[in-house]
Amino acid sequence: MPMRLEGSCRCGAVRFSLQSHTPVPYQLCYCTICRKTGGGGGYAINLGGLADTMEVTGETAVYRAEIDRGGTCEVSTGERNFCPGCGSELWLFDPTWPDLIHPMASAIDTPLPPAPHRVHLLLADKPDWVPLEAGPQDETYDAYPELSLEDWHKKHGLWAG
Repeated sequence: MPMRLEGSCRCGAVRFSLQSHTPVPYQLCYCTICRKTGGGGGYAINLGGLADTMEVTGETAVYRAEIDRGGTCEVSTGERNFCPGCGSELWLFDPTWPDLIHPMASAIDTPLPPAPHRVHLLLADKPDWVPLEAGPQDETYDAYPELSLEDWHKKHGLWAG
């Protein structure tokens, strides 16, 4: 059975819940978008959830990042939802994958299961001031890892239902 995740912004104006098969916060993203919109430690951690189970109280604002593609710029299809009052980043929705919502682990109020190890991704974007604190079993990638959130959870026996 999927795990129910409940989350909120810092000021409490926005609250949300959804079901997740992938509730383990194992993936640290160092990309410039995640780091600058919600990654106070130099990275951000997102989870996966089922879009059709999403329930929201309150209004959010949406930010769509510009992505530099080597001299050309395009607007991301990803919709980063945040609280317009306190600025807390809450979740990412991308219509490219309409069945999924990616809540930010930092916005989740439900106790989350600990990760047996972590995956550090998009290290090519990590600034020098951010220390890479990789454990002995952690995986590191300059770009994206091969395993999706779903595949990683299943491989490690952590798929919630």
